[in-house]
Amino acid sequence: MRRAGFWRRSAAWSLDATLVALPVLVLCQNVLPAAFADLAGAWSALVDAVAQRMAAAIMATGPGAAPDPAALLGLARDSMRDPALLAASAELQSALLALVGPPLAAFVALFFLWSTGFERSQLRATPGKRALGLRVVAVGGGDPGTAAVLLRFAAGALSWLSLNIGHMLAAIPPAYAALHDRISRTRVVFATGAAERMPRWAAAWLMLLVATLLLATAWASVAMGAAMQAALDRALWG
Repeated sequence: MRRAGFWRRSAAWSLDATLVALPVLVLCQNVLPAAFADLAGAWSALVDAVAQRMAAAIMATGPGAAPDPAALLGLARDSMRDPALLAASAELQSALLALVGPPLAAFVALFFLWSTGFERSQLRATPGKRALGLRVVAVGGGDPGTAAVLLRFAAGALSWLSLNIGHMLAAIPPAYAALHDRISRTRVVFATGAAERMPRWAAAWLMLLVATLLLATAWASVAMGAAMQAALDRALWG
């Protein structure tokens, strides 16, 4: 019984997640544009509130004066109690929940049916796992059973809530078992005849996902910095 490692399992999960996410986005397409607009407005309000605070601190120290560390500390402390900032922050959290909540709930529900249905079937694997030559078995190699498959999915929440440490356990030999594998006493193994080496297309798929994540992070950082600078300019110069 050859046990599958972290990266191969990651590729399989990302394929399944993509296949499930596509219909979820279609189902939520009518509510997402308005939710995005509300989030953008809430973010703009929060940035303006922060910029007003920063502008007040800059004007208080005088043009060209070096920032006083004590004043900056006081600004940060006062900001935690500022009604405008607290209200803007609460509005942003509410808008973010309205944007992420419905798609995430739909994704979890559909992914539950997807994962448990396929893993409990005769296939013993989701389409993503089958594409990578993997299947789910009990610790001893037999049928995992319905209870174990359900527990495996439920315990997956702990792997996410542990900041993915639970998933990273799948990279540790010889068990190659994630936290939810250990709790449900299941393992992800190679199907009969599956090659040990990960297919090139799967490696390329993972690299594409990583590159997309890095680009999205860089874009978000630049966009947030530009928004803050524009808000500060408005607060200082009108």
